[in-house]
Amino acid sequence: QVQLVESGGGLVQAGGSLRLSCAASGRTFSNYVMGWFRQAPGKEREFVAAISWSGGSTYYADSVKGRFTISRDSAGNMVYLQMNSLKSEDTAVYYCARGSSHFGPYDYWGQGTQVTVSS
Repeated sequence: QVQLVESGGGLVQAGGSLRLSCAASGRTFSNYVMGWFRQAPGKEREFVAAISWSGGSTYYADSVKGRFTISRDSAGNMVYLQMNSLKSEDTAVYYCARGSSHFGPYDYWGQGTQVTVSS
């Protein structure tokens, strides 16, 4: 059984920073990509960032490039999303997920953590 648990969300002012964490447990995450997605109220879920198993490759949505940084620990059990220069449009529920590639498919998802950016 795979479990993904996100944490680190909260309320922050525009221009501020937050660091999200995703704790992975259960089956091996070797050779899997880990991704972050978000879903704002009334909108579809969208890709934010992904990182390869080795951490050597990262992928970002254009909307967050240069502001967000995805990383993972050497054991592969933790994935992080450092979010800087936050904007009101970054407000959403953020989810981490395990994928076969950064294109997907993503087969396991966490429960999400709320990020609210006040302007």
